[in-house]
Amino acid sequence: MYKIYLFITLFLLSMSAVAQPPAGAKMPVGMGMGMSGHVYGKIIDPDGKAVPYASVIILQNRMDSVTKKMKEKLLKGVLTKGNGEFSLEDLPGRGPLKLRITATGYKTVEQPVTFPPFEKDLGNIKLAVSTTQLQGVTVAGTKPMMQMDIDKKVFNVEKNIVSAGGTALDVMKNVPSVNVDIDGNVTLRNSAPQLYIDGRPTTLTLEQIPADAIENVEVITNPSAKYDASGGSAGILNIVLKKNRKTGYNGNLRAGVDKRGALNGGADFNLRQDKVNISASVMGNQMKGRTNGTTERNNFADEPPTNINQYNTNKTDGGFIFGKLGLDWFVTNRTTLSVAGIKVHGSMNPSERIDINTDSLNKAGDIRAFSQRNSSSHNKFNANGLVLGMKHLFPKEGEELTADFNYFGGKSDNNSDYRTDRYTGSNISGSDIQQILGNGSMSFMTIQTDYVKPFSGKLKLETGLRASVRKTKSNFNNYMLDPETQEYVLIPAASNNYKNSDNVYAAYVSVSNTIGNFGYKVGVRAESSNYTGDLLNNGQHFSNNYPVSLFPSLFLSQKLKHDQELQVSYTRRINRPNFFQLIPFTDSTDKLNITKGNPGLVPEFTTSLEMSYLKTLKGNNTILASIYYRHTNNLITRYLTKETDPVNGQEMLVNTYINANSSYSAGAEVTAMYNLAKWWSATANVNIYNSKINTDNVTQSQDALWSWFGKLNNTFKLPANFELQLTGTYQSKTNLPVNENKNVQSGPPMQQSQNASQGYIASFYGVDAAIKKSFLKNNAASVTFSVNDIFRTRWSDQYSQSDYFTQYYSRLRDPQMMRLTFAYRFGKIDASLFKRKNMGAGMQGMQEVIQ
Repeated sequence: MYKIYLFITLFLLSMSAVAQPPAGAKMPVGMGMGMSGHVYGKIIDPDGKAVPYASVIILQNRMDSVTKKMKEKLLKGVLTKGNGEFSLEDLPGRGPLKLRITATGYKTVEQPVTFPPFEKDLGNIKLAVSTTQLQGVTVAGTKPMMQMDIDKKVFNVEKNIVSAGGTALDVMKNVPSVNVDIDGNVTLRNSAPQLYIDGRPTTLTLEQIPADAIENVEVITNPSAKYDASGGSAGILNIVLKKNRKTGYNGNLRAGVDKRGALNGGADFNLRQDKVNISASVMGNQMKGRTNGTTERNNFADEPPTNINQYNTNKTDGGFIFGKLGLDWFVTNRTTLSVAGIKVHGSMNPSERIDINTDSLNKAGDIRAFSQRNSSSHNKFNANGLVLGMKHLFPKEGEELTADFNYFGGKSDNNSDYRTDRYTGSNISGSDIQQILGNGSMSFMTIQTDYVKPFSGKLKLETGLRASVRKTKSNFNNYMLDPETQEYVLIPAASNNYKNSDNVYAAYVSVSNTIGNFGYKVGVRAESSNYTGDLLNNGQHFSNNYPVSLFPSLFLSQKLKHDQELQVSYTRRINRPNFFQLIPFTDSTDKLNITKGNPGLVPEFTTSLEMSYLKTLKGNNTILASIYYRHTNNLITRYLTKETDPVNGQEMLVNTYINANSSYSAGAEVTAMYNLAKWWSATANVNIYNSKINTDNVTQSQDALWSWFGKLNNTFKLPANFELQLTGTYQSKTNLPVNENKNVQSGPPMQQSQNASQGYIASFYGVDAAIKKSFLKNNAASVTFSVNDIFRTRWSDQYSQSDYFTQYYSRLRDPQMMRLTFAYRFGKIDASLFKRKNMGAGMQGMQEVIQ
């Protein structure tokens, strides 16, 4: 308990420091600071004709270090093109700034520039006459670690040194509101979220995405009508991959190793010249994972009753390569065409040893049996992605049209060998040898278009269309070795060849407006879907057609005095059963966790209510507090039943899925960002919640349970360009997860025995740390040393019970994992725009300063 008290004390002390920040504290990681602004437009003469080679510069008032007076300093400057267009990027988000336009024969035009929004179309600007000469200045800024808005939080991965050299799973461990267990299952407010990449669904898993490829993670707890209604009640985790559009070239190189000798490395490169931007990334990760666990199970429904004790050791060796290539073509300042491709290739070789002791009691007395199961697998996967996009901005600020085509597809091969030896004393009395040969494929294609139309004032209309098609195919062949012929024999009842198609069609419309300090956004999304599936072994066909359903959303916000804002939101969402929940196939590779899908499942519908309060304190420290309530009908959940084993004809317990009556979850969450000192910044997140599942239609309901989750991230800037990051996470006792909402490739599970019928997850905590040293000119190089789960405390302990058994299991995966990573960045800004011979009088002074 002292660990819980310590966490609460640290959090309360941090909150106290927020209320009274130290004098002279810097701008914290709040909104606006360090953001990159972009302005563009077109210069015309009084007759509406384009003005080429006009001087367009951005100025900012700065304190002169010599005279100690405020002076206008030049931040950036360009010459307009032949068609009169100009574009200025990488402008600091803090202002105000001033735009000045000059050209020979015209009057000077000046106007203020403020952010946000950080993309500003200044439209068509008319000129008059004059010249000017200005001095240059270099502007440097960094992105905030996290930006907070009322409806989402954006976590900047570049500030997260703990995840250097890891995968997206390591990133998620440090994202507020997100919890990650040792199997890589991610929950958001204790439910499984929908995973996006660059705003679109993906077939990739978090372990297939390198941490170094991620720019930021968007946490959207209550998505509006613009977003997919699918994904259940937990919201969306959107992973935004890195893309750089700075003029010139730049990039970075990385290499690292962990304590088991697993290597990781990668390189990024970006080139921007004129109307073309090219970005490329490639990186690879080796994996050498280790897991130990124990399981204790009492089967009191057996005759005679049995007690089973298992000890598991798992090894997973392998790795993957991730590559991304993108091209942006800026046709004009207002029209951009983009194409990007993603390639992932990897292989994993998990192996497992299970020592099984079985005790039973009958009339003859105690009977003890011992068996040992060894398994080895080879899993190979290939994934490809293609993204095509078009974005057109109209002269009126805020009006835009986008069109996107997105494809993600993957194939996998999964071959596994199982050998179970039964012992009498120290001698093997019998053996079962099993082989599973499988392969599968999955593809996800989306086509989407969105249009935004602003009207007078701040009234705005948003509308769009979307179609998505997901196809899955799986071949799963189960063989047993015939001891007489020593040949593998196919077991048709335990094999499965299957394919399915899942299509969703959607349209949405929303209207938003701001009237004084009051704002609203109301919208509705319409979705229809259909599902078809075929069992290729026996020709069985089944399908579901879901009619059009409406998913309304409502957001109301009110700005209050003293930098406060209040928002109330309402949404309705859907969670459709996935492939593995629907497939009517019994997977008996793990005798204590036999699973089977249910093709009769129907979607579950969730209604969500959320109220949020945003307060910006002195020094721009920020607190976001929310209370939320979610209610789900036709809940998709696991259900334990008895069936006949198709291999040996014996009765067995099977985990399948059903539509239960309902469930609810209610809680309160607080996220705070603050600077405790000039050298110490912190982010804290606490979520207290109560959840209950109503399964009265099939069995006894799960008990309601109060739980809490906390995460504290500290960043310390130390002398000599050292930086230290310390992160702590705590999860109290909580109910077992209801629905993981996974879409993974087929193949036998390489996990420990578990059951989710009824029970709880025991409390646990973990601490991660990393230290980074930057060096060379402009700190272009860095070395980072990180340690995950420093105190070996991130155990996964679960207890479950049913009418047939009770079970407790405990596991620990990769504790005290250490990584050492080296990184080097390089680049050159192209100043050729300032070195043209025919620059015009308006830019001659600037040319002298910059050269």
